[in-house]
Amino acid sequence: MEQQERALAAYVDSVRDQPGALAVVLVGSVAQGRERDDSDVDVYLVVDDARFAAETAAGRFAWIERRDEDYPGSYIDIKLASPAYLAAAVDRADDPTRASFLGARVAWSVLEGLDETVARIAELSDGVWDERVRSHVAQARLYGGYFLRQADERGDEFLRRHAGLHLALAAARAALAANRVMLPGPKYISKLVRTVATPEGFVEAWSRVVDDPDTGSGRDLLRILDEWLAGELTPDETLSTFIRDNELAWLRGTVPAEFW
Repeated sequence: MEQQERALAAYVDSVRDQPGALAVVLVGSVAQGRERDDSDVDVYLVVDDARFAAETAAGRFAWIERRDEDYPGSYIDIKLASPAYLAAAVDRADDPTRASFLGARVAWSVLEGLDETVARIAELSDGVWDERVRSHVAQARLYGGYFLRQADERGDEFLRRHAGLHLALAAARAALAANRVMLPGPKYISKLVRTVATPEGFVEAWSRVVDDPDTGSGRDLLRILDEWLAGELTPDETLSTFIRDNELAWLRGTVPAEFW
């Protein structure tokens, strides 16, 4: 909307001559054309590597500027980035970071090829998506078929809720990955799992696990998930995939699959 575009232009004017400033990338609802009248303006401020190192060493990764200066309720929500940050994000960013660049628009830049770099952050190859499906199915199988059963057998309420939550998360992540949809964050799961294509009964079974996780609800969800996405994933492969992507994440220099 016009007020957000004016606020963005004013912000760009305020930073373009700052030491180390290289670009401003518009993201979020304004970039994607779904903003409300009072929506804030989300941006990445791209700075050179020296400034990025200095700012982050001081604990400054994100901040807010121009609160209520441009229209009622307005502010610029800023996250810091650098060329090295963006290059790393292309290769190994998590879903929330990648999703934050969906529909991104370069508002100002002195960097060549920035539009292409930004677009690549929000893309994953089919091979990566397929491996994500496989991994998330493995997570669901262990949490639903092993840990949730143990919780019932032991009467362990914490483990029941923990396993149920992780089963629901893994099943939802598998469904999103099968549809090539990134997860911006946990607060979007309940909506997204209802908007992507899933087999009949999947959403209902998923909701039962969220509401009341136990061996029965877990078994029902896993049956639908296995018939849909498990393919040729054997029990031994399931266990090895789970161990690789969770217990050995520290060794591989990665993070557990739920944080991808």
